[in-house]
Amino acid sequence: MIAKRILILAGVLGLAFFSLQSPAASIEADASLNTFWARFKAAVIKADKESVSAMTQFPVEMPYGQAAVRTRAQLLKRYRQVFNSEANAAKCFADAKPETDPARPREFTIGCDNGSGEKVVIYGFVLTRSGWKFRSLDNINE
Repeated sequence: MIAKRILILAGVLGLAFFSLQSPAASIEADASLNTFWARFKAAVIKADKESVSAMTQFPVEMPYGQAAVRTRAQLLKRYRQVFNSEANAAKCFADAKPETDPARPREFTIGCDNGSGEKVVIYGFVLTRSGWKFRSLDNINE
């Protein structure tokens, strides 16, 4: 009987501890996301290819029919294709806000208009061990 009470008390205390940790972790993740986004957005707007490549996880997934960007050298060579072909990322990123999904807290996306009036060009980002990184480009119309 006493062992059962101790086990229940330990479970309740454990849940309380983790529930107290969640908001702080969430706030910290939001702060790191916002810091990363400000840096990445500024680099794209300035067309700072070196900074963008440093904030990228390779390979970068690309839309249907396009080869993935596998290396830093490929990103530098294909920079216009990634950031200007599907949409004008510099223009889009200037006012864009990260969109998150509670089911995927380690990811966020930025949707851009490709001229159709709809945000169909999606830039994907992921939280890695070394921080947030650009990971994918998709056109949901393809």
